[in-house]
Amino acid sequence: MALDAALALGVLACMVAGSFVDPHEKHGVTWALRTPDTLSLVLIVLGSAALVFRRRAPITVLALTGTASVVESVTGDPRAPVAMSAVIALYTVASTTDRPTTWRVGLLTMTVLTGSAMLAGPLPWYAQENLAIFAWTGIGATAGDAVRSRRAVVAAIRERAERAERTREEEARRRVAEERLRIARDLHDVVAHHIALVNVQAGVAAHVMDKRPDQAKEALAHVREASRSALNELRATVGLLRQSGDPEAPTEPAPGLDRLDELAGTFRSAGLQVEVARADQGATLPAAVDLAAYRVIQEALTNVQKHAGPEAKAEVSVVRVGPNVEITVLDDGAGEDDTTEGGGHGLLGMRERVTALRGTLTTGPRYGGGFRVHAILPVKSRSRAAEEAG
Repeated sequence: MALDAALALGVLACMVAGSFVDPHEKHGVTWALRTPDTLSLVLIVLGSAALVFRRRAPITVLALTGTASVVESVTGDPRAPVAMSAVIALYTVASTTDRPTTWRVGLLTMTVLTGSAMLAGPLPWYAQENLAIFAWTGIGATAGDAVRSRRAVVAAIRERAERAERTREEEARRRVAEERLRIARDLHDVVAHHIALVNVQAGVAAHVMDKRPDQAKEALAHVREASRSALNELRATVGLLRQSGDPEAPTEPAPGLDRLDELAGTFRSAGLQVEVARADQGATLPAAVDLAAYRVIQEALTNVQKHAGPEAKAEVSVVRVGPNVEITVLDDGAGEDDTTEGGGHGLLGMRERVTALRGTLTTGPRYGGGFRVHAILPVKSRSRAAEEAG
């Protein structure tokens, strides 16, 4: 309101000064050669006073100032520049509404003001004052539309920047959540595998400590080896949380199927009979697929060790079938299997790993006893396979 009031005072001053100028003086423009009549001064005051409310009711203010301009064009002699207030009101309408409204209101205002001045005014229809009304109303509408367009562009740029910032934050949060889930799966696999072996070997050592101390020493050696392996893998996994420039960051590669025999040996040393069959043609797998295959086998054998009973046997097969590698772990255990009834996060972790690589995982009891874990992992991504096919 304060800015609009200051603008109204400035417009009032300009219109009052303009009403005392006679542009048709032979020897140039002179001052105080004429005095506008009372009606002209009243219209000047009304037109400028209406501009105080131009932001609150732009269409109403334009109607009031336009009416004052038409009355002055018809009755004033000589006329005062009341049309100045109508031009500013038209600018306000154009800058606060849309383009179709600007076109309609602008053309109507230009037609009414210019037509009334040409047809009913005291000056000839071709007078420059009449053409000036047409030009100034067009300029007011065009300037207001340009300002509105610029505001819209700035608002769109700001909105895109804010949306991009929100998208970056959401992407960062998503990546953090995925990384936390991946590390949680690794920790679960490492702890479940090695602690299960330690538990079995410690039980064996306690059972034969008095009667067969040599066998107890061998079991304790396996406990020591399993605990050392667990600590090493835990240190490597937790080390992923360090900064990349940390000199203590792990450099050991993630385990893969090249360590499958070593993995099976740890279970054999714990008393589980494990047979391994491979028909993957020694192909080199991508790091993510290699790690997922290793973790699936590790978790499946850990479940066999924990749930299938002391006399269970396990069979592990790794087969390359076309663009996929298939992992199968079978057991013939007769123990109670609680892996599917909320007994832990093992099956869930395996499923998450396989799904993340666009593979499939099938688990369930076997006909006649035992349990089956079957994973199909794509060796190549779909885009890469399509490129090679093309």
